[in-house]
Amino acid sequence: MGLALIAMIAVVLASNYLVQFPINDWLTWGAFTYPVTFLVTDLTNRFFGPHRARQVAYTGFALAVVLSLWLADWRIAVASGTAFLVGQLLDIHIFDRLRRAAWWRAPFIGSALGSVVDTAIFFTIAFAGTGLPILTLMAGDLSVKLACALLFLAPFRALMNLLMPMPALQNG
Repeated sequence: MGLALIAMIAVVLASNYLVQFPINDWLTWGAFTYPVTFLVTDLTNRFFGPHRARQVAYTGFALAVVLSLWLADWRIAVASGTAFLVGQLLDIHIFDRLRRAAWWRAPFIGSALGSVVDTAIFFTIAFAGTGLPILTLMAGDLSVKLACALLFLAPFRALMNLLMPMPALQNG
């Protein structure tokens, strides 16, 4: 679990710093790092269960917000912490409900729904009233997150089989 926590903190810190730098009207650099948080959460949930995944989310949240206040604007730190906690807890809940379904459903659906909620909360808190194109940034960010939710199924499956092979599912 220590590796999951270190990975979570590193990804959130990098993302909170990188979200301050737009690539264009649709994306910031943070859009490419943040989706890794869902992969970390899903792997932790798969191997250690929802209780441990929530511990990583809570601890990662607390440490990342404190450190983000040093690296990023306070509004980004607050927005990130709020969005992160709600999105990750939703992902953990959905993942746990779907854990016995086909192997790809829990990580994909949990990450996708968590990403929708995370994106809406983050961009609303971080950039409302700033004059930035919030809706286009939200659309670009969410597109990357959903693409990553799909792309991260391959490393999820590979790590799942490597670290703890799951028994074959009859429907999966």
